[in-house]
Amino acid sequence: MGGTQKNIVDIDDSLRLVGTAHISSASVELVRQQIEEWKPDLVAIELCESRKASLLEPDALDNEDLLKILNEGRSHMILLQSALAAEQRRMGIVSGEKPGAELLAAIEAADEAGVPVELIDRDVVITLRRAWSKMGFREKFRVLDALLWQDDDEEEGSVEELLEDSDLLSNLMEEAREVAPAAGSVLIDERDAFLAGRLQQIRGKGRVLAVVGAGHLSGVQHQLGEPAMEVASRLAELNRTPSKSFWPKAVIWGIPVLFISGLTWLAYHGMMDEIIESGKIWLAINASLTGLGVLLARGHPLSILVGALASPLTSLNPTVAAGWVAGYTQLKVDPPTGKDASDFLSMDKYSLLWRNRVGKVLLVTALGNLGSVAGTWIAAAGIAGIIL
Repeated sequence: MGGTQKNIVDIDDSLRLVGTAHISSASVELVRQQIEEWKPDLVAIELCESRKASLLEPDALDNEDLLKILNEGRSHMILLQSALAAEQRRMGIVSGEKPGAELLAAIEAADEAGVPVELIDRDVVITLRRAWSKMGFREKFRVLDALLWQDDDEEEGSVEELLEDSDLLSNLMEEAREVAPAAGSVLIDERDAFLAGRLQQIRGKGRVLAVVGAGHLSGVQHQLGEPAMEVASRLAELNRTPSKSFWPKAVIWGIPVLFISGLTWLAYHGMMDEIIESGKIWLAINASLTGLGVLLARGHPLSILVGALASPLTSLNPTVAAGWVAGYTQLKVDPPTGKDASDFLSMDKYSLLWRNRVGKVLLVTALGNLGSVAGTWIAAAGIAGIIL
């Protein structure tokens, strides 16, 4: 099978790993060929239920409640996931293949052969949340910068060349790890361990053909060669959604408490001029930075105005975010259509986020919240200077 043979690894007589590229036409043929020739009793696929649903129903976001996304604070996660997907789609356009086509081919071929399918990947939302929680501010900035501002005209390597050269693919993954070490640990190492753990769980079900990304091939193979561990507890640990730290909540609630306490202290001492000055600082900085965030998202003028006006109040009530208010306004004044949702899912350039109504609602929410947080901190520092 030529170069692609390098991406077939027999762990033993009952477990075969097939490494694929998610945007490679050769991978589609390889997967179908392996199912037909090797005749497995079970096909294990590097997918979770949500990713499978998105591949089978690419227009699923048409039915997604954007208001629910805003209220649950998921706008930044949706944007990150969309940027990652856009990068893969962009590569897919170069290769002439839709992202994930070989995974769909595995499902279809298994169904045609009457072979059961097992999904062995961790839920993508848990993976992204774990990666996001482990990254520091600088690392998050580097990741978003690499995703959103990468030069689209940069010379691309051949996708088939990557698939045939596992060392080159491994080097690319290591380069990505250098940009974001914490994210690399979650996206690569943890998923290698999770995939291997799931394979350990199903190895007794006959001949298992596992279809995984070629970049995970060596890692999964290594994990399977490690001494047996308590698989259930290890998978439970890897599948745990990171708990939110107490300190961010304490700080978020602490600032309004300190602000009100400071004003009370000034009022008690009859310092009315300082109270007025503090109020002006709080109103001006909160409103201007929130408005700036919505403006950078190219939000509707009414969204800019509403977000700016809401920010001084929402900063005193952490249960409501100014970005949510601005995003809701954007949703109402320029409502996305089903076509917008479809276009959002098929974006291949990051700049389209600002031109798409769905993307714009998410950007307005995320950047509005970012501006509000910055405004709260800067205003609090200014008021502290007056009081102290």
